[in-house]
Amino acid sequence: MINFYTSDNGVLCPCNERQDGCWVSVINPTPQEVEELIEVYGLDSGFVRSSVDEEESSRIECEDNQTLVIIDTPVSAMDGEETRLFYTQPLGIIITDKNVFTISVKETQVLKEATDGSIRNLKPSFKTRFVLQLLLRIAALFLLYLKQIDKISTSAEQELHDAMKNELLMQLLALEKSLVYFSTSLKANEATIEKIFRGRVIRLYEEDQDLLEDLLIEIKQAIEMSNIYTSILSNMMDGFSAIISNNQNIVMWRLTIITVILEIPNIIFAFYGINTVDLPMPYTWFAILLMVVLTGLTAFILLKWKNK
Repeated sequence: MINFYTSDNGVLCPCNERQDGCWVSVINPTPQEVEELIEVYGLDSGFVRSSVDEEESSRIECEDNQTLVIIDTPVSAMDGEETRLFYTQPLGIIITDKNVFTISVKETQVLKEATDGSIRNLKPSFKTRFVLQLLLRIAALFLLYLKQIDKISTSAEQELHDAMKNELLMQLLALEKSLVYFSTSLKANEATIEKIFRGRVIRLYEEDQDLLEDLLIEIKQAIEMSNIYTSILSNMMDGFSAIISNNQNIVMWRLTIITVILEIPNIIFAFYGINTVDLPMPYTWFAILLMVVLTGLTAFILLKWKNK
């Protein structure tokens, strides 16, 4: 799907065809649309095919007056009914002499916010500023999702204190995997943005300098938060593994006590139930009394030993 947007006083408005200074948004393009981008709009075929590759890593390069920026964007999704998973999706940005193209296999949050007006003062005609604003919003989304990961893990931790549920453990494992995705993507994004910061690939203007510095700060902050949350979650998982092992030992100890206590009546009644001579006081009441006394004494000794 190919859509065109122009700016009217900082507000994006859709238009019917491409014009100079407009933003061309391409989402989940068909093979015919890919060929159209290459043949009609003159985009580099390698740039277009890299943009629709979900395994493409973050990078920046130039070819024939066109600049390709591939940046990883964060995505939040549900894996099943109760497990939330976070991952990253590459977004290709191709800058030409007249337009900015964004190419994505799926619609991402940053593209939704750009088209519905959540990102203010977007002007595709100012190509460098437009790209930096998109990158800044992507960095902000990383920070937002990292805070959500921290919130979910804290909530799961509180629930796990009360009951060990497999669903909660699966959620923590999913968050741990999500942080690995985020950490890897953020480091790749940082390298790409630092190349932009040098001004050798994309032409930078003085009025964009503050925006680029804010972008670098946001990315570095996101990387630091990702590392901190990864360490916290890893330590939490180790702690819960120890708790689960300890709980298992407690259950096995209780079952052992129950088994020993129940075995005493079996032994006593087995002796008094067979044809054995010379047993002391071969009366039913004595066997029951002996069973009660020995069972109570054994239970008392085992429970006292357990509490030491």
